[in-house]
Amino acid sequence: MSNNRGGNRGRGFRGAPGGPGGGRGSPDSFRGRGFSDFGRGGASGGPGGGRGSPDSYRGRGFSDSSRGGRGSGGRGRPFRARGGVFMSGRPAKVDERIGNNSDRALVASFPTQGRRDPDEMPLRPDFGTAGTEIKLRANFFPVRIPKDVPLYEYDVAIAPTAGTSSRRVKRRIYQLAEQTPAWRQAGLHGQVAHDNSTKLIAAKRLPEPLTIRVPYYDEDERGPPATGGKEYTMTIKFIQEIDTSCITRYTEGDPQYCNFDILPVISALNVILASSPGRTGVVVGRNKYFFRDAATPVSLGGGLEALKGFYFSVRPAHRQLMVNVNVCTTAFYVEQNLADAMIEFRNATFGARMTAFCKGVRVKTTHLGHRKTIKDYKFRAEEFGTEVTVENYFKRKYNIQLRHPDMPLINFGGKDKAILLPPEVCIILPDQPFRGKLSEQHTANMITTACQPPNVNGEAIVNQGLDRLGFRSAGAVLQSFGVGVGQEMAVVPGRILPTPGIKYSQNNSPAVDNKASWNLRGVRFAAGATLEKMAVLVIKDGKQRDEFAGVSDPELREVVTGFRQMCTTSGMRVGGEPIYLEARLPGKDNNDPMRKKAIDSIRQVLRTMKVKPTIIMVILADGNRAIYEGLKHLCDVFLGVATVCVHSSKIKKKSPQYYANVALKFNMKLGGVNHNLSDPNSVRWLSAMPTMIVGMDVTHPGPGSAKGTPSIAAVVASVDSQYAQYPGCLEIQETKKEMITKLKDMMISRLEIFKNRNKGKLPDRVLVYRDGVSEGQFNIVRVEEFPEIVKAFRKYDKPKQPYRPKVTIVICGKRHHTRFYPTEESTAAGDGNPRPGTVVDRGVTAVYHYDFFLQAHGGLQGTTRPTHYYVVHDENGFRADQIQGLTHAMSYMFSRATKGVSLVAPAYYADIACERGRCYLRKLLHGIIGEGTTVSGSGSEDDVMKEAVSLWQSGVHKDIKDTMFYL
Repeated sequence: MSNNRGGNRGRGFRGAPGGPGGGRGSPDSFRGRGFSDFGRGGASGGPGGGRGSPDSYRGRGFSDSSRGGRGSGGRGRPFRARGGVFMSGRPAKVDERIGNNSDRALVASFPTQGRRDPDEMPLRPDFGTAGTEIKLRANFFPVRIPKDVPLYEYDVAIAPTAGTSSRRVKRRIYQLAEQTPAWRQAGLHGQVAHDNSTKLIAAKRLPEPLTIRVPYYDEDERGPPATGGKEYTMTIKFIQEIDTSCITRYTEGDPQYCNFDILPVISALNVILASSPGRTGVVVGRNKYFFRDAATPVSLGGGLEALKGFYFSVRPAHRQLMVNVNVCTTAFYVEQNLADAMIEFRNATFGARMTAFCKGVRVKTTHLGHRKTIKDYKFRAEEFGTEVTVENYFKRKYNIQLRHPDMPLINFGGKDKAILLPPEVCIILPDQPFRGKLSEQHTANMITTACQPPNVNGEAIVNQGLDRLGFRSAGAVLQSFGVGVGQEMAVVPGRILPTPGIKYSQNNSPAVDNKASWNLRGVRFAAGATLEKMAVLVIKDGKQRDEFAGVSDPELREVVTGFRQMCTTSGMRVGGEPIYLEARLPGKDNNDPMRKKAIDSIRQVLRTMKVKPTIIMVILADGNRAIYEGLKHLCDVFLGVATVCVHSSKIKKKSPQYYANVALKFNMKLGGVNHNLSDPNSVRWLSAMPTMIVGMDVTHPGPGSAKGTPSIAAVVASVDSQYAQYPGCLEIQETKKEMITKLKDMMISRLEIFKNRNKGKLPDRVLVYRDGVSEGQFNIVRVEEFPEIVKAFRKYDKPKQPYRPKVTIVICGKRHHTRFYPTEESTAAGDGNPRPGTVVDRGVTAVYHYDFFLQAHGGLQGTTRPTHYYVVHDENGFRADQIQGLTHAMSYMFSRATKGVSLVAPAYYADIACERGRCYLRKLLHGIIGEGTTVSGSGSEDDVMKEAVSLWQSGVHKDIKDTMFYL
C-alpha cells in the first residue's frame, strides 16, 4: 500500500515487520476477473434446479446465478432498460466475404481427415446446414492494416528494477519518458505503441542503441526533486521484424499458413489499438479499459463501486482481421477515508477481513501486516523523549483525535521496513480496481449492475465503445501505422436448430416452450430410484422467522410428507419413515469465519443416528455459505452420505414445483434417471455402438487463497445407454496447473464403472467435453492430455487385441466476449436475445479449424452468452451437423433442471463437481492455514499442501464416490 498523498496523513512511524495478515473474502465468491454483460440462462431457477440453488454455490462466472439486490449508498443506482432487438428495423446484409460462399469453397478444398497428420488439429470438415437460417450481428469490427508494411517489435528494459513491479509505476515511467526530449529526438513520438511494460511496437526501424533516462515523480507532484530523486533508464532493444502479410495469407486460408503462428502479429496489433485507451482509461487485466466519466458509478456497498468499461481483442476470421469489442463491468474502491471503507467492508459480510480489503490499495506491497491495535501499540517518540501510544502521538503531534483507536495499523512499507499508520488518516485514491474476492452481497449487486439487455449493450458498443477506445477517429499513433477500424458490426449467418426431443416414463414427451424449458406436470421420471432410510436434518441458526420450531413441528412433518408424496407421484419408490434430527448451531463468531464450531455440532448430531441413512434432506436456516460448504465437506468426505440442501423459508411454502425440483436431485443422487433424449438424430448416433461421454474441468485457487493451494480436477463420465448418470471423481493437483495431472488414473476409474455397469463391456467410442481450458492451451490438451487418455485404454489391452476406442475431444469455452444480436424481431427471443438453439459456425469462427458457437439456453435476463465449442481431436469423423446437433441435444440432458442449459451437460457436471471440491479446501481458499491465517505471498507452500491433503483425506467417501454426489 502506498503513502496517501491526499487528506490528513501525518509522517507515520516505523515498526517491526508485520505478522501474517488475514485472508480475503469467501472461498466461493467472485475471483476479481471483471464482469462481462452476463447472459443469464442455464439451469432452472427453482430451488434444487439452477446454478443459483443452495446445492450449487459457485465461484466462477455469473451467467446462471441468482439475482441478488441492489447496491446501497449514495452513488448511482443500476438502471435496467427494457430489452429489445439491437438496431431493430435497420437493414442487415451478411458480410460479402461470407455472403459469396468463399468460406464454403475454402473448407471444401481442405484435405480429408484420412490424409491429415493425426498430430495436428482437425480441419473443419464442412459447415452445418440444419435448422432455420437467420442473420445475426456479431460484436466484431473489421480491422484495416496496410499491405506488405512490416512492424518492428522491441523489448523495453527498465533499470533499476526495484519499485517497478507495480503496473502504475511502469505506466508513469512511460508517461514521463514520452515527455523527454530524448523520446522525440529518437523519432518515437507518434511512431510507436507500447504496453506500458516490456513490449514496444514501432512503425519504422528505430536507431540503436537506444536508451532514455527518466527522472521520476508522481502525478500529484510538480516535478522531480532537486536532489535525491529517482531516475530510471529505459533500454529499447530490437527483437524482430513482423511481416503483416502473413496474417493476410492466414485469413485468406492459404494452406501453407494453416499452422502459422499468428500470435506475434495479433499481439502487436492489440498493442497498437490500445494506444488510445491505454492513455485515457484505467486498465484492468487484459484488454479491459474503464472510464470514470463513461457512466455514473454504481455503489456495491461495503466500500466498493462498479464502473463500466470496454474490452477489445484482435481476432482472425475468414478473409478479414477483426476486433472483438464488448462491454464489461468491474469493482473499484470508492474514493473515501480508508477507515470508513474498512468498516463498511467488515460490516457488509460476516467473516470479512479488513486487512484483505486494503491490501494493495494504490501500490501493491509484498505484505500487509495485521499488527496490534492502535490503542495498544507503543513506540518511542524521540521528539517527545518518551514512549507513547499511536493515539497519543497523533494527538500531541498533529492535534488529531483518532476516532477508531481499536482499528489495526496499516503497513505502508514492506517486510523489512514497516511504516505503520492508522487508516483513518488516509484517503483511498481514485480509479483503483478491487482485486480481491467480492462478498455474496457484492456479487449480487454486481450482477444487477452489469446485467443489461442486448439492445443496451449493443448501442453502448457501437457508440461509447468505439469512441472511448479511440476506434471512431484514428489518432496519431493509429495513423502512423496505417491501422483503422470499421464502424459497422459484422453480420454473419446463423441457424436456429430444431428443439431436441426429451421423454419421461412411458415415452411421455412434455412440450418445450420458446425459452427451452418444460414442466414436470403429469410426467414421471424415466427411471425412478428407491428412497428409503431417509433422514431430515433441521438446522437452527437463529432465524426464528423462517425456521421450523423443531423436529416435532407439525408443519415440518406436513412438508416432508408432501415432498415424499411428490417423489411417489414422480415415479420414485418411497419406503420407510424418515429419521428427524435437529442441530442448534452456536452463534456467529468473527474469530471463527468458517463456522467450525457449528459444523462440529452438526457432526455430533449426525453421529447419534443408529442406522446410516441413504440420503439426508438438510433444511438450512438461510444461505450461509460457511454452513453449506462445511456440511458438504463433512458428509461427502468423512461420513459418506448423500445430502440435498433446501432453504426452510422456501420449502415452507409447500409449492409442488419446489418439491418437484428437489425430487430431481433426490432421484439422480439415488441412481435414477430423470429424463431421456428422444431426438432421432442424436439417439441414432448414440445408440449405434457403446459410447462413453466424458466431462472434464479444472478449477484454480482465487485471490486471497493461501499461496500454494492446490487446483482441483474433476472427471465425470456416463455409465449407461441413457446418458443420464455421470458418476465423478475429484483430485487435487499442483496449484494453478491447467492440465489434469492424474488423468490416466481418473479415466481408468471411469472405464471401470462403465465396465461394471455394462456386463463387462467397454465403450467403443469416447466423446470428451473439456471445460476450463484457456484458448492458448488448446493444443496442450491434445499433446499432454490425449496421450494420458490413451494410456488409460492400454490397461484393458489383451494379447493381440489392443483396446483403442475412437476418441473425440471438444473444448468448451464460456470465458469469451463474443455476443450475437438478432437482426429481425421474428428470429429473436422476446428480450431481443437470440433464440435457444442458435448456432454460428461462419463469419467469426476459426479460419481453418473446427469450432462453433451454440446458445442452447433461453436467457433469463441480460445479454446471453453462447458457449464456444472447439473440436481439437476427432477420430469419430463428426460432420458439423452431427456434433452441433448432439451437443445441442446433450444441453437438454442436465438432470437438475427442466430446461436446456448454457453448457453441454457433461461439462456442466464436471464444473459443478469442481465446485464441490472447493468445499473441501474452503479453509485454504479463504486464506486460513491451521488455526492461524495467511495471505498470498506468505506462509510455506509445503505447509499449505500438507493442510490440503489433510482436508482432502482420501477424497470422496467410498460409499458415495460412484454416484452423482456432487449434483
